[in-house]
Amino acid sequence: MIQTKAEPRSVADSASEHLTALAAVPAGDPARPALRDTAIEAWLPLARHLANRYAGRGEPTDDLIQTATVGLIKAVDKFDPERGVDFAGYAIPTIIGEIKRHFRDRTWSIRVPRRLQELRLAITEANATLTHSLGRSPTVPDIARHLGVTEEEVLEGLEGARAYNATSLSTPISADGTTELGDTLGGHDHEFELAETRVALGPALAALDEREQKILTLRFYGNLTQSQIADQVGISQMHVSRLLTRALTKLRDQLNGTL
Repeated sequence: MIQTKAEPRSVADSASEHLTALAAVPAGDPARPALRDTAIEAWLPLARHLANRYAGRGEPTDDLIQTATVGLIKAVDKFDPERGVDFAGYAIPTIIGEIKRHFRDRTWSIRVPRRLQELRLAITEANATLTHSLGRSPTVPDIARHLGVTEEEVLEGLEGARAYNATSLSTPISADGTTELGDTLGGHDHEFELAETRVALGPALAALDEREQKILTLRFYGNLTQSQIADQVGISQMHVSRLLTRALTKLRDQLNGTL
């Protein structure tokens, strides 16, 4: 059987054990609140990891972690292990959904119709395009013609934009004005996605049969060719190819259902 790195696997196994213990205790049992708190605490690293993926987008990291924790609590309370889905696969979309709702609620000072939100974005893009092509700031009629809408709709979109709370990336943040907000934003870190994949990889691999796991190990960890694998396993190279394709398809389906 293929193993991921020892530490992430042991942490995930320990956290899963807390959920198993919680599921075994019926509602109303005096021991349940303490077990629930322990299960939530065990999975907090996952919530923090997902919250950090959305850091640097205008919301304090502490607020994002708090929001992600709310999503984690909902996932723990609603998780049913009898459905055959591992907890990470259930919790990740639940937590991310909570974070996205937080952004939808907080980035607009007041709730406005989605039509006006989309119109605001279109006006912003049109303004940038027309400023470049016209060599001046566009007027309301300019924007209306560009978007194919009426001037009244443009004015409505501009009015709705006042409800949007945003900070320009060009905003100076240093005393001498040489450093802008955009300079402090980090780049995309693929290790976050890899860490998330590693959490889901263990249960996905466990769904494969023993021969599929062995063939994947020989191919991707042993770096053997399909012919070399065929000699070791005692089957034809064509059969190895079919088994590899089937195993990778199973893994892809499992991971797509989890992440």
